[in-house]
Amino acid sequence: MKNITVNQIKKEAKVNNVRYLRLMFTDILGTIKNVEVPISQLDKVLDNKMMFDGSSIEGFVRIEESDMYLSPDLSTWLIFSWEVDSSKKGKVARLICDIKHPDGTPFAGDPRSNLKRVLKELGELGFTEFNLGPEPEFFLFKLDDQHNPTEKLNDNGGYFDLAPTDSGENCRREIVLELEELGFEIEASHHEAAPGQHEIDWKYADAVEACDNIQTFKLIVKTVARKYGLHATFMPKPIQGINGSGMHFNMSLFNENGNAFYDKEDSIGLSKIAYQFLGGLLEHAPAYTAVCNPIVNSYKRLVPGYEAPVYIAWSNCNRSPLIRVPSSRENSTRIELRSVDPAANPYLALAVLLKAGIDGIKNEITVSNSIKENIYEMKNSELEKKGIKQLPSNLLSALEALSKDDIIKEALGTHIYKNFVNTKYIEWNEYATQVTEWEKAKYMNLY
Repeated sequence: MKNITVNQIKKEAKVNNVRYLRLMFTDILGTIKNVEVPISQLDKVLDNKMMFDGSSIEGFVRIEESDMYLSPDLSTWLIFSWEVDSSKKGKVARLICDIKHPDGTPFAGDPRSNLKRVLKELGELGFTEFNLGPEPEFFLFKLDDQHNPTEKLNDNGGYFDLAPTDSGENCRREIVLELEELGFEIEASHHEAAPGQHEIDWKYADAVEACDNIQTFKLIVKTVARKYGLHATFMPKPIQGINGSGMHFNMSLFNENGNAFYDKEDSIGLSKIAYQFLGGLLEHAPAYTAVCNPIVNSYKRLVPGYEAPVYIAWSNCNRSPLIRVPSSRENSTRIELRSVDPAANPYLALAVLLKAGIDGIKNEITVSNSIKENIYEMKNSELEKKGIKQLPSNLLSALEALSKDDIIKEALGTHIYKNFVNTKYIEWNEYATQVTEWEKAKYMNLY
């Protein structure tokens, strides 16, 4: 993370004519929230005296406990490139905040603070750093004359296509330029496999900063898309019959000796710690799926035939299992979890994955053999013989698996777990009681 001082922030705010501050945080569902204040409040913000009503935020606190404080993380200081308006020529800056009680203690319902809590456990085990490189995908849909999203995709392109087939190229290019101006080191930008689908990848960062970057990325993508008359959505499966959007998590763990996942003596270059971390991820996969794939729509993506992982297995040589170990070694050795989707709250998703991996290390969980075959082509008898199970097929099944896994529940903490689960059961019940157009077409005349 960047080392930024109070004096630097004040100087940059003055030089760049910053007129407003966005104090950003993330609620339990992963939605970006913010309190915007004029620059005249900068001293109050930097003194950690900015209060807000926590009872109005999903899953936070009851009305009688509503006073919460926004504690800015100075390393997240960032000035957006766009102007407030054409006449004043002022700019907007942001600080990402942790949520604290009036006595200064971290709020248990703050996803960012919760991730920091889990990271402390890694430190206690002697690890110095945990890095994350996310790969979020998104769709671009056209806006109508009233600037509302339509169901019309902006192009009919495919994987790695370019203009004119990829008519979202200019929008994607401006997104990249905006991100680079904000300090992102972009590694790749391309059209994805489905029409209207795109992916932008950037350099990994430590756990908390990486999750901050995901939230910033979503904000920039949506903002730039609207300039082009487009709506960017991170909904996992917006259209039936084509690939959905994932957000693969590339994870690496370091200690004082370097990358703790690497061992040059191993046949494929993985350390004992890497195998144990893998074992934990496989062991707890059913439970953390509720957090990494948190909405009803997530499970429309997790089906065979559309490149998304369905089976709980790992491989160092193919992309069909849940977990892949890319071929890079030494300091680039990493574990890629392919099930996470961009609807996930990144702070909660990484917290449960870390906890699963920590459990693998602490209890020396053994990992099954690497799967070399294409799992999608295996028969049920072959899957059963190799002990390969499937991820939960819907949100209800995932919530039930979560309720039985104390390790993953502990990763969320009591407050977040209770509020997350209650909200998700309400979501499932609303979905389950809908009478869809498919049902009407299928059954109305038949019965």
